[in-house]
Amino acid sequence: AKAGTRRPKMAAALAARSCLELSAAGRAPPRSPQEVSFVPPGIAPLPAGRYSDSAGGFCYQESAQLGAATRNRWVTSGDTVELVEESLDVNLLNNAVRLRIQGCPFLPGGIHLCEVQSHLVVLLLTAQTVHRLLLPHPARLYRSELITESQVQSVFTDISKIHIRDPSNYYVIPSVPGLAPNSVASAAWLSSEGEALFALPSASGGIFVLKLPPPDAPGSVSVVELKQSSVVQRFLTGWMPTAIRGDGGPSDVPVSLSVHCLDHDAFLFALCQDHKLRMWSYKDQMCLMVADLLEFMPVSRDLRLAAGTGHRLRLAFSQSLGLYLGVYMHAPKRGQFCVFQLVSTESNRYSLDHISSLFSSQETLVDFALTSAEIWALWHNEENQTVVKYINFEQNVAGQWNQVFVQPLPEEEVTVRQDQDPREIYLEYLFMPGRFTNAAIQKALQIFSQGTERHMDLTWDELRKEVTLAVENEFQGSVTEYECSPEEFWQLQVEFWSKFYACCLQYQEALSRPLALHLNPYTSMVCLLKKGSVSFLVPCSLVDHLYLLSNEHLLTEDDAAIFEDLEMSRDVVCLVQCLRLIGESISMEMAFIMEMACSRLQPPEKAAEQILEDLIANDTENVMEDIHSKLQEIRNPIHAIGLLIREMDYETDADMERGETPHLALRMSLSQLFGSSTAAHVVCGGVAKICSVRFLLCRDLLILQQLLLRLGDPMVLGGGQLFQSQQDLLHRTSPLLLSYFLIRWASQCLASDVPVDTLESNLQHLSVLELADTTALTPHKLVSGPQTIVELFFQEVARKHIISRLFLQPNTSLAETSLNWPHLITSIVTDFLPLLWPSNPSFLFPECLMGSCQYTQLQEYIRLLQPWCHVNMGSCCFMMGRCYLVMGEGHKALDCFCQAASEVGREEFLDRLIQPEEGEVVSTPRLQYYNKVLRLLEMLGLPELVIELATLAIMESADDWRSQATLRTCIFKHHLDLGHNSEAYVALTQNPDPGRQLDCLRQLVVVLCERSQLQDLVEFPYVNLHNEVVGIIESHARAVDLMTHNYYELLYAFHVYRHNYRKAGTVMFEYGMRLGREVRTLRGLQKQGNCFLAAINCLRLIRPEYAWIVQPASGAVYERPGASPKRSHDGECMAVPSTRQIEILELEDLERECLLARIRLTLVEHDVSAAAVAGNSTPEETVSLLVRAGLFDSAITLCQTFKLPLTPIFEGLTFKCIKLQLGGEAAQAKAWDWLAANQLSALVTTKESSATDEAWRLLSSYLERYPSQNSLYHRCVISKLLAHGIPLPNWLINSYKEVDAAELLRLYLNYDLLEEAVDLVLEYVDAVLGKGHQYFGIEVPLSPASPTMWLPYTAIDQLLQALRESSASENSVLYEKLNDRMEDYQQKVSVATMERLYCRP
Repeated sequence: AKAGTRRPKMAAALAARSCLELSAAGRAPPRSPQEVSFVPPGIAPLPAGRYSDSAGGFCYQESAQLGAATRNRWVTSGDTVELVEESLDVNLLNNAVRLRIQGCPFLPGGIHLCEVQSHLVVLLLTAQTVHRLLLPHPARLYRSELITESQVQSVFTDISKIHIRDPSNYYVIPSVPGLAPNSVASAAWLSSEGEALFALPSASGGIFVLKLPPPDAPGSVSVVELKQSSVVQRFLTGWMPTAIRGDGGPSDVPVSLSVHCLDHDAFLFALCQDHKLRMWSYKDQMCLMVADLLEFMPVSRDLRLAAGTGHRLRLAFSQSLGLYLGVYMHAPKRGQFCVFQLVSTESNRYSLDHISSLFSSQETLVDFALTSAEIWALWHNEENQTVVKYINFEQNVAGQWNQVFVQPLPEEEVTVRQDQDPREIYLEYLFMPGRFTNAAIQKALQIFSQGTERHMDLTWDELRKEVTLAVENEFQGSVTEYECSPEEFWQLQVEFWSKFYACCLQYQEALSRPLALHLNPYTSMVCLLKKGSVSFLVPCSLVDHLYLLSNEHLLTEDDAAIFEDLEMSRDVVCLVQCLRLIGESISMEMAFIMEMACSRLQPPEKAAEQILEDLIANDTENVMEDIHSKLQEIRNPIHAIGLLIREMDYETDADMERGETPHLALRMSLSQLFGSSTAAHVVCGGVAKICSVRFLLCRDLLILQQLLLRLGDPMVLGGGQLFQSQQDLLHRTSPLLLSYFLIRWASQCLASDVPVDTLESNLQHLSVLELADTTALTPHKLVSGPQTIVELFFQEVARKHIISRLFLQPNTSLAETSLNWPHLITSIVTDFLPLLWPSNPSFLFPECLMGSCQYTQLQEYIRLLQPWCHVNMGSCCFMMGRCYLVMGEGHKALDCFCQAASEVGREEFLDRLIQPEEGEVVSTPRLQYYNKVLRLLEMLGLPELVIELATLAIMESADDWRSQATLRTCIFKHHLDLGHNSEAYVALTQNPDPGRQLDCLRQLVVVLCERSQLQDLVEFPYVNLHNEVVGIIESHARAVDLMTHNYYELLYAFHVYRHNYRKAGTVMFEYGMRLGREVRTLRGLQKQGNCFLAAINCLRLIRPEYAWIVQPASGAVYERPGASPKRSHDGECMAVPSTRQIEILELEDLERECLLARIRLTLVEHDVSAAAVAGNSTPEETVSLLVRAGLFDSAITLCQTFKLPLTPIFEGLTFKCIKLQLGGEAAQAKAWDWLAANQLSALVTTKESSATDEAWRLLSSYLERYPSQNSLYHRCVISKLLAHGIPLPNWLINSYKEVDAAELLRLYLNYDLLEEAVDLVLEYVDAVLGKGHQYFGIEVPLSPASPTMWLPYTAIDQLLQALRESSASENSVLYEKLNDRMEDYQQKVSVATMERLYCRP
């Protein structure tokens, strides 16, 4: 990539460049440190304000290696020290502690941290005591290669359990020798045996060293006083006073102490008030060297006589170069740094090798730090402003210090125009990320509210609300007028808001004042330690270095250090000077013009032209002439401008490559590198700072180019330079300015907190798009302080990409992964900007915003981007569509999705979006894109948009019938869901896939049936689909419950609508049959009757010769696709009959079935319990059921219709008569129910008839009404009565005598009724002879002229035989009587016979 080949070269040129200060103070509430307090016994409290505030830091020895990224810093104030552990890799929990030694102010710089194998030892020195704290080493808390969480416990987590009150861990400084009152120097270290040693200036002059024994070994505290009076020093045990002072005096009191530890010794360096540097060996208790430092600086007599109380001493050790000493010699109005190298000679003699002397005109040195090559210094100038500079004393011969551009304080005043709301402007300014810290605003709020409320631990949003409330309350409380003009109201608002703003500014200044410099010797990291935070110094890029450099430094800038081409370097310096002149001349109103142009999407070129006109119109100091004269010095302005533009352009040709996968240990170490929120603040602060500076630079460059176009001087433009080239540069500068404006906006835009359910819903949507598994879309964790969207992007996505690019390249070895801070932070920021650069193919930033549900921010980002950036236009449209969907503006979203479709196949994000699933049929890229969007819209439940988009997609799939089928199916489904039945039908008919078409048709039938929209279903034309529809409805009709679905009725209506009456009749007949079989209830029989009537009605509408139907299959055995096979009792599959005999039913057959159904219904209406049996009963079974229920009329009708004998009816009725005759009143009452169901002939009687009488009368009427051959019915009735021993009613006897007296006689004989038989024979004989012959059906009695007559002699003989054989006396009488009568009859018959014979001619 273009950027990839240029950046390392530029980074290499940064060795002697200026630096930027980047604050790590976030927007989280101020930390709540653990409080630890201790009152040493036996001391007199000293005032807390005895010493000024101080700070310092400590870095672990392995901090330059991967996975070891923690360090500690401390800030003292009076008798309290606040210890804070920071990490750039992980967020530390419980990482702050506030330790108070009551009544004992801490010495400035009196906090020393030492690292041993298992502990971190904190050595504390106060004005009266020394202390030792043992903390667990981070290596004991967790193994670095196992850190995979974003949060770990700090070493201070369990500090409350530390035995700070243990007498072996503290000691009171003895009064003899006592602490020097006029020196605050101190030093502390650990010996190789684990002893804690504290070096302090002695009140008697010189140094005394207090030694605490190792914490795990018994021992007593000892004190050694190092004095120059003798070679052999005395041990002071038991605190014995000494009278040996020698030549020591106040002048040799140390003002600065430093220690260099050896294996079994320690060199103690003391810079004393007499301007001499003394070196002591603690082991030998001997002064090894004394050096007069005044020999290395211009000295006046006054300086030699004055006490050097402002001198400072620092040490720097290098394994390769040895020990360096840095000394700051303070003199009024000036100061000098001297750098020495410690040189050892034979016999333990040491000397100083002078390396460099550097002069400074700054007034007050606060702190300085030394490395083996550089000095970093922190001053306060005469205006009490912070000044930080550094110098490489080895390479810089001229003594030129490099500037550090410290974080400027916010503007002292906020400009509010009359048309603006003061509250909005001030709130926006106060809460702009990177401007004010949470702590400063909270302190200001506390003071502004006059202490009425305690505001602590407020989040950023809560703080904003509280500030608004506090200022508004103050404002409302001060308005005494009931009415005031808008101008007065506005003025009062500005007054109160400016008052609060001034309060915030005051605390921001106090909290951001540096107290010390901290330099990490292992990584070359330099930090500024402040009371409330820490800030980091990072190298400044070449362009920013030139633009920010002060005029005097820019004039002395070594041109050769910029570019290899000296003339080009001079051109660039002159060009930057012109830009500086323009920038200094631009007023706030002019700057606002460009800001508004970028925000309102207006061309920056026009805004630059307007600003130029204003500059020319208001040029009172002849700035234009100065610029013109500077331009004359530039040999090739077009080339210089182009070079500057190229240096600021981060456009790359392709995405950053990723290397091979490294081994696990390295990968796990890198997984947390720069993963903490502190690191995110620093990196993103660097990006924001660069973008802010370069936005101004590009603005000034645009104005300068407009000026060049206006001048049009060929001498200025250079010989042969074309006007077109200048125009090209102008159009290259404009996108550059807009890019930096956009990234600067993103660096100041806060991310929104997103509820968990919203994140989960978003993940579901992304899973539909198959983007949920990408690194860009991990839902961000809720943090205590709001992140900017750039910080969010860095932590969730960009960091992993950048670290992979820097460390995981195939050629990178572990030896190259040491974390050199200047190189690493420069590389990270340099690689981060291309990921944010709008015109690069990488689309990770907007993708991250989408994955993190930052829709409002994403919309604004795309709004600012779209008019001028022509890269990823389709991806931006897609993202905007996603935003519109979330906001509920579906049609706008659809427009965006359609616009994005034109870029499918051209952009990396859209290409990833359309990657086919495994096994998915690959279609055209645009169709794949449409499918993904359709899935998303379907998940969101937007059927109208799905239909609209699918309709558009069909136009793209003209040659792909599979895709067309899918889209048509999709359109059908959603039209059907919306109730657009006609549109759904049209989509169905246009589906080119018969299988899908059939599926859709099946769904249409089911859904419309469920919705009861049957008219639409019936009236659709179904061109070429008629048989399919019928088959679908039939299969559903035969497969579902008959009473809950009306598919048969639908099919009936379907056929009737098409005048296919035979089919309609067949359907209803089948429906009726199944109802009888499956729904044996009253309602089922009612529906069955109606079905048969409808079927009859259909056949009557057909010509008679066609009025027939095919008998539906018996038992409702229908072959349905997917139906399970029928099995026998042993589980074997039964063979399906290959052929089935077809039975034709005509109209008469249907009418009979209808009658049968109606009679079944009558039966069930009379007796509901019979429904289960009657529903599918045969006519014979139905007759039995009717007889049992007493419905004899219906039974007779049924028998007559189906030509069945009436015998069961007469038998049943006879039995009921018998039961009534033998039963009681209950049976009588119950009988009226079934009697009433039969039609009785009217009979007028004078007496009230009983149910029994009515039953006998009904039987009699039936015998009369329905005669039978051979009097079958009479015989069955009498047989029934006689079988039950019931005397025959006279009417029945008379009736049967008239019909068949002989059969009656045989019945009497069969049932052994001899007396009745005798009587009958006697009557029968009398009737034959002429007496009552009409009662026996004899027309003419016996006479010679009558027809032949006969008697049942066989039966009479059987009767006589029975009487003869009977032993009963009465039977004998009967025998005689009958026998006599028969003899008499025989005579008469003989006579008649003879007469007839004689009379025959």
